[in-house]
Amino acid sequence: MKYLPFVFKHLRRNWVRTGSTVVAMAVCIFLLCTLRSVLAEVDSMLAASSASRLVTRHSVSLTFNLPVAYEARIQSVPGVKSVARTIWFGGSLPAKKEGQADGGTDSTTDWSNFFNNMGVDADKFFPMYPELTIAPDQWQSFRETRQGCVVGSKLAKKFNWKVGDRFFLESFIPPYRRRSGPFEFVVSGVYEADLAKYPGTDVSTMYFHYEYVKEGLGREIGVGTYMVEIENGDRAAVVGKAIDALFENSSATSITETEQAFKAGFIAMAGNLALLLNGIGLAVAFTILLVTANTMSMAVRERRTEIGVLKTLGFSSAHVMGFVVGEALLLGVLGGALGVFGSQGLLYGLSVLPGVNELLAGIGLSGLQLKPEVAALGFFIAVALGLFAGLIPALSAYRARITDILRTV
Repeated sequence: MKYLPFVFKHLRRNWVRTGSTVVAMAVCIFLLCTLRSVLAEVDSMLAASSASRLVTRHSVSLTFNLPVAYEARIQSVPGVKSVARTIWFGGSLPAKKEGQADGGTDSTTDWSNFFNNMGVDADKFFPMYPELTIAPDQWQSFRETRQGCVVGSKLAKKFNWKVGDRFFLESFIPPYRRRSGPFEFVVSGVYEADLAKYPGTDVSTMYFHYEYVKEGLGREIGVGTYMVEIENGDRAAVVGKAIDALFENSSATSITETEQAFKAGFIAMAGNLALLLNGIGLAVAFTILLVTANTMSMAVRERRTEIGVLKTLGFSSAHVMGFVVGEALLLGVLGGALGVFGSQGLLYGLSVLPGVNELLAGIGLSGLQLKPEVAALGFFIAVALGLFAGLIPALSAYRARITDILRTV
């Protein structure tokens, strides 16, 4: 520790180069931590899926609905325990007109208030999800109220909703819009989740009655996805093939997959996310390794005379090598700390920025944050990059002979 001021003095000698190297290292760790946080949240979301739940959807795209008549046929497949209809409503809180009463709304959509909302067959859907808990009186109220809905605790906190509150939703999906205006909902209950037992469970979604939208539009709306609960999760592939075989010659063929595969496929629409993000992280880390190594090599070359003088005064080669390694490690520590704090700041900003947080919630990434293990990994990588970048210049200083150094002065 007594040599630490000496190391700081060397780093301050060319503060522009030192500062740019620290910033470059910080950008590297910033990207690594942010990208790894996204992957960690995706992994957490997939881990919350149950092996005994399947999802049946249209084989062409999620934008196409399946016929209602499929429900009874799916229920008849051996191994199927229960089937529930669901639609992704795509609703957002309409903007209020200035000076209007609380119930009045404008047709303009307020995208900053968008959140995930789904119409479900409540009596069949919720028993499939034991991780979602609702107070008995609130559940009963929800079942008996056609306009009723249940909202996740995180969503209720965001909008300061409580049981009995009313609001309107306007869907941006044309088939779910009606001429008479937005759909009105009343909060019948707030659901919670035991995150210790079921980590990654979403508590930022709103669920309402599928039949309410159907009645409000006055026509059949089809089914976005069928949630299928099976008796044995080990037979998921067999049951899924049997379901799809029922409709293989129909005009609306289906794809049935596990809930985990469905979520992974939904995320994969953006490409191979894990490969893309990990590839970016590795490329950036390798580039910063070369930049830091070049910085340390230049620093050692500029101080050849100084190194020779130090050895002449009695400093051992190990001491000189330690000085160089210490400088490289300090660059890694400073860059790592700056990068970790920068990533934390960005992820926090995304969690409170209007519109962005709702968009993330819509794809299941509402809990995006910098986890301690990701921060620790990023800081460790920064220190490791600094160490590896300083090894070769340090070995060069270690092997340098006093006579060879002073001869070139």
